[in-house]
Amino acid sequence: MLSFLVRRLAAMVLVLFAISVLTFSIFNVIPNGEPENRMAGRTQTPAQVEAIRREWGFDRGMVVQYATTMRKVFTGDLISYYNGSRVGEEILRGLPRTFSLAVGAALLWMALAVALGLYSAVRSGRLSGWLTGALAVIGISMPVFWVGALMNHYLGFEAGLFPNGGYVPLTEDPLAWAHHLILPWTALSILFIGVYSRVLRSSVMDTMSEDYVRTARAKGLSEGRVLVRHVLRNSLIPIVSLWGLDFGAVLGGGAILTETVFDLQGVGQYAAESIDQLDVPPVLAVTMLGAFFIVVLNTVVDVLYAVLDPRIRIGRL
Repeated sequence: MLSFLVRRLAAMVLVLFAISVLTFSIFNVIPNGEPENRMAGRTQTPAQVEAIRREWGFDRGMVVQYATTMRKVFTGDLISYYNGSRVGEEILRGLPRTFSLAVGAALLWMALAVALGLYSAVRSGRLSGWLTGALAVIGISMPVFWVGALMNHYLGFEAGLFPNGGYVPLTEDPLAWAHHLILPWTALSILFIGVYSRVLRSSVMDTMSEDYVRTARAKGLSEGRVLVRHVLRNSLIPIVSLWGLDFGAVLGGGAILTETVFDLQGVGQYAAESIDQLDVPPVLAVTMLGAFFIVVLNTVVDVLYAVLDPRIRIGRL
């Protein structure tokens, strides 16, 4: 297990380096024109453009430009050229909001998807199984921004059951924190519940036909024990993979629409506003942050793979 962990950590470092080079190229090398002009924004002045060129090393070699960019990203030394705020501080301010949204929604969609997927697989061919499958497809088909807008309007604005957007820190009032996030959690989870339950249903149905499942039943084990200890454990491998990637993407600003609809002012909404303002430093930082979360959580998923199925530890990077 130790050698497996070492291999995965080494691969993670290499992937992060490759992503940093690719991100640098996308922002500073591939687009036509000078990068300092793009960073200076719409209301640029010649003095501002020249200052950005010297600050970022755009008048020097590519290696120096890359090193300077990565140093600014990882030390938090990025300044927004739209309002002069420090990008690192803005991301740290929005990260607890995004983290609260991501963790609550991830736990919700994972729990409901497992329950719905397992139930629809066990009841396959019956009316109840067909209905759960239909509900999953409906969930996949509904856009997050549309569901969120309906919830916010009818349950928040008109009915007054939930706050009409906004955020309360967990440390100030845990109940108000959860109350403000119930609708965002639900809106963000609906799509994932549909996708995950369909994937799990297919995986469970394939696993139930395996020889070791028939052997477990032949030994006299209860159906519940067979489903939980033999079928569900092996069927969770594709779900764990999806969960790690989706959770990392949400943490890295992937919940832009949900945050915007409910005005959470998280990392995703900050990135969306920066794109609208053509403010390059925040977009660069959020892009690297999202890539970091996805790669790290993908490594965690591989470790969970090894826990669920020890055969994966042998010869896998």
